[in-house]
Order: sequence, then C-alpha cells, then structure tokens
Amino acid sequence: MTLTAGIDVGSSAVKAVVLEKEGESVSVRSHVVARIRKRDVGRVVRETFDAACEAAGTANLHYVATTGEGEETPFATGHFFGMTTHARGALHLEPSARAVLDLGALHARAMAVDPAGRVLNSKMTSQCASGSGQFLENIARYLGVSLSEVGALSLSAERGETVSSICAVLAETDVINMVSRGVPTAEILRGIHESMAGRLARLLQTLAVSGVVFVTGGLAADDGLVGALERALASGAPPGTAPVPVRHPLSAFAGAIGAAIWGEYRYRKLGQEGFSWTSQATA
Repeated sequence: MTLTAGIDVGSSAVKAVVLEKEGESVSVRSHVVARIRKRDVGRVVRETFDAACEAAGTANLHYVATTGEGEETPFATGHFFGMTTHARGALHLEPSARAVLDLGALHARAMAVDPAGRVLNSKMTSQCASGSGQFLENIARYLGVSLSEVGALSLSAERGETVSSICAVLAETDVINMVSRGVPTAEILRGIHESMAGRLARLLQTLAVSGVVFVTGGLAADDGLVGALERALASGAPPGTAPVPVRHPLSAFAGAIGAAIWGEYRYRKLGQEGFSWTSQATA
C-alpha cells in the first residue's frame, strides 16, 4: 500500500488530499480545503496539508505532490503541471470523461483528454473575461447573497436578465444598473450564469469535444451555472449529441487528486524514499 498527498494551490483556496493505493484500488482517505483570504499562502498550504494528514490518520507518506501555484512548497517531494493533474483527477472521478472544464477563481480552462488522461488540446479564457469564480463572487457580494445561495436563486428565476458585456468590469456595471432598475436578484444571477455559460460553451466548442465534460474547480458546486452550461451546450445541437457536463462531490479536489495520483506513479517508477510528516505545531 502507498500513501501520497496532493496539494492544489489556487488563487483563492488551497485543496489537499491524502490518497491510498493498494493494488489497483485507489481511494481518497481525506480531503481538506481552506480559503486564503489575504493570509500568508505558505502558512495556509502547511495548515491545509496538516489537516489532511490528521484526517487521514497517517504520519508517513510516500510522496507529497503539489500543483497549481504550489511549486515553491518547501516540504513537497515534487510538482506537477495543473492541466496534467486536473485531467488525471477528473478521469479518476469520472472515467468516461473526454473533456475537462476547470472553473477557477481567475480563469476557466477547457481540455480535451484521452482515456488515459493525456491532454490532447486546451483553451483558456483571459483573466479579464467575465467567466471566473472571482467575478461571480464579486457579483454575489454586491447583491448581498452568499455563494452558496447563488445556484438556487438562479434556478428559481424563469428568465435571465441579459448581460451585455464580456468584460468583468463592464459586466459588473451592468449589474449595478440592473439593481437600480429593480431587476430581481434571481433574474440577475440567471443572466450572469447564462452569460458565463455561453462563453464556456464556446470554449468547449473550439475543442470540438463530445461526450462527458467533467467540471472541476470551486464553481462546479454552482447548480445554476452548471444548469446554464447544460442548456448552452444543448442549444442548436441535435438531440443526444450535445456534450454533457457532469460533476462529482470531489470535483473541487480534482487537481489535488491528480497530483497525488501522479505522485504515486513517480514514486513507484523512481523508488524514491518516503516522506515523514511532522505537524506544524511541532515543526
């Protein structure tokens, strides 16, 4: 049996998992997420990793892998590129996936993948685009709702108010004008979701993907956005031919899971020495 950890350091949150592999069976022993919120990133990484190890009940790991912005993590054994880890983590959670849509805080990234988890092609939105987690968080804050409420509110609206701009700054101005005109919050959020979903659908269409699209990242938990994406992908497509977005309860941890899986592979191939974990409280 091998135990590996994966740490995905994002722009707004750190995700950590401990993975157990015995024979061909791979399972997630623990998973922990922590928001950075202007704190020292290195400290958040260490605390999140410590919490994942404690939850897994282990002090000895064979490999500690980072991904995302975690390359400078001092106690890690190795680092893996984000597209590689999200693709591999997505395939672990949903083996039928042939595309991955990573919805991050600053951008969205679409990847076409093969059955082995290799990335065949990819496209990414720009940081200015109104299709990111940070953009949606800013809108929710202005509207006075929590992110956990956004999805249900959006789904409750019968129609969405059209957002005219693809620029995040100008789209936020649109929302301010909507509020001043008395547009209901639910209709504003549905319109935001539809605007974001349209951009995401076009991103996937440029890759000519079909079949299952596995959604990763924090926004995978947003029911309103995923519903809007499903409608956008189905629009104009013959019945039964549109790509189908799917999620998993661990979608937000796909990058960390993929890092842990690649860490196990590298450990097995290179025969590196194991990692002995020490709690931050005693380090």
